Amino acid sequence: MTARPAPTIRVQREDFDPAAETQALVAGRKDIGALVSFVGLCRDEAGMLSALELEHYPGMAETEMTRIAELAIERFSLLGLTAIHRFGRIEAGEQIVLVLAAAPHRQAAFDGANFVMDFLKTSAPFWKKEHAQDGTSGDWVAAKDADDTARDRWNG
Repeated sequence: MTARPAPTIRVQREDFDPAAETQALVAGRKDIGALVSFVGLCRDEAGMLSALELEHYPGMAETEMTRIAELAIERFSLLGLTAIHRFGRIEAGEQIVLVLAAAPHRQAAFDGANFVMDFLKTSAPFWKKEHAQDGTSGDWVAAKDADDTARDRWNG
């Protein structure tokens, strides 16, 4: 029996390079038939938002991201998985999160990436505060029922 691949998990302040991360995941591999990538960006909310402030629970965030990634690898027979989540002040238009899911076939790669994102949004200890264009900062952003619904579809 082939050992399951260990996921690449990082929580970092600095930006990431999706192309470099993709190359690192697939370099020298001939067994990968599909690679799905997701990059989440900070949107400006119709010109009202200047930035998001993202906080995390150090250590616990990485542990939970690893748990989610390992579940995805097992459930979808992924051949590799990378998940990177930033923290700190992230300006509108900047990257927040990267998920790369590699599999023999496309459906497993798509499902693996979706699964990871659905669980990251609801289970990983990250918090967001909005900073408006006018210089004011809002409250910490509350969890959305739609995110819980998206996560719960995987339990069926």
